[in-house]
Amino acid sequence: MRERENLSQIATAALQRRDMLRAAGAAGLALVTGGAWAQGASGWPTKSVNMVVPFPAGGGTDAFARPLAAQFAKSTGKTLVIDNRGGAGGTVGASVAAKAPADGYNLFMGGVHHVIAPSMYPKLDYDLEKDFVPLALVANVPQVLVVNPRNVTATNMKQFMDFVKANPAKLNYASAGSGTSHHLAGELFKLQTGTFITHIPYRGAGPALQDLIGGNVDMLFDGLGSSASHIKGGRIKALMVSGSKRNPAFPDVPCAAEVGLPDYTVSTWYGLWAPKGTPADLQARIVEEIRKLGQAEELKAIWAGNGAEFGTLSQADFAKMVSSEIKRWAQVVKASGAKLE
Repeated sequence: MRERENLSQIATAALQRRDMLRAAGAAGLALVTGGAWAQGASGWPTKSVNMVVPFPAGGGTDAFARPLAAQFAKSTGKTLVIDNRGGAGGTVGASVAAKAPADGYNLFMGGVHHVIAPSMYPKLDYDLEKDFVPLALVANVPQVLVVNPRNVTATNMKQFMDFVKANPAKLNYASAGSGTSHHLAGELFKLQTGTFITHIPYRGAGPALQDLIGGNVDMLFDGLGSSASHIKGGRIKALMVSGSKRNPAFPDVPCAAEVGLPDYTVSTWYGLWAPKGTPADLQARIVEEIRKLGQAEELKAIWAGNGAEFGTLSQADFAKMVSSEIKRWAQVVKASGAKLE
């Protein structure tokens, strides 16, 4: 009898010890996992970060992405890899970025083109609002009408408008692709002025700009960021910036309101997204780092030289802006009758 009692006590003790070890192991795992998770956000980045730029090198997105990447390396000691994926008005790169792992090490630098795309491309294999998390507005740049001075001899908007109205379809304008802001800016201009200019789509602003400089196309409705250095160098001529005020970087270029187009308010903006599912604490850490980069004097000087402003919106306000812009450009697409070419 006593022997059976001893065996029972030994078995009970063994079961209690097993349960204690399991509990301790679970607590230890939770502690390690929680600690690693917290460290993952606070210690980010621990390796290189990939950023899809959905246009070829040399365009407006690149004009801001590359200085941002250089400053990122200085600030964090890690590389922000620029992954140029051009095509279909920026939608090819967006599709690639939407399918990337949501681990905080995959980012997407898109912009105004991507809020236009849903109205222009009915069969997109991604949804900007459902497959991405908006993080931050990086740059806001006015649109500028630039011409090749050899092809277009007008030196001001009055001369230009007189020529365009007297010669319908004689001039053409390049864009970064069908459905991009360059394209819609041109269509909106035609709608508001009652003129016709032939649209020539490219695979990105870089190739479009190079053909404008080379004289293969006549004009371009471009973001000031990519055109700025070429305007200053005299390779192309700026006739007008959009909106109701002149740009401080180009005080001699009149704004749209001054030349009789008070409703021509088009800007090219660039923002940062992450794939849907990126943990909230990593999102916050990335947003914090982007804000920090925007305060660097080097970036401030580059943005100012490009006639741009660094974004100051909160993450929530940027998300609201994206939703609002999708609706706004849908109305422009419908009114202008713009189509894929």
